[in-house]
Amino acid sequence: MYAVEVRDHVMIAHSFKGDLFGPAQKLHGATFVIDVAFFRESLTADAVVVDIGRAHDALKATLTPLNYQNLDELPQFAGENTTTEFLCKHVFDAMASAAREGRLGPGGEGIAKIRVKIEESHVARAWYEAAL
Repeated sequence: MYAVEVRDHVMIAHSFKGDLFGPAQKLHGATFVIDVAFFRESLTADAVVVDIGRAHDALKATLTPLNYQNLDELPQFAGENTTTEFLCKHVFDAMASAAREGRLGPGGEGIAKIRVKIEESHVARAWYEAAL
């Protein structure tokens, strides 16, 4: 299987509800590094997995509304614990939509699966991966 990956980052603030989260129940900040990998069984006629520029643009469009925001205040996350795992699925859904809607350019329709990995620190990361 072939893959290509794009990367960006976002700076956010948020808090969590529930004793499980200990001190993270208080408002705190994070800088997340987000990697999105697109997988195909075979390359396109242009010998690529997907247009890297368009893939990066789609990722940036997904992250821009979150950057420098308190996620607790965003209506789309009302009542949610915006954990790293939760945010992986949020980014995945946006990237899957971009592929299905043709926003990744020629070849986007042949993507077999997408993996979104978010590093929340140098010692912890999460990911979500699924077939399209």
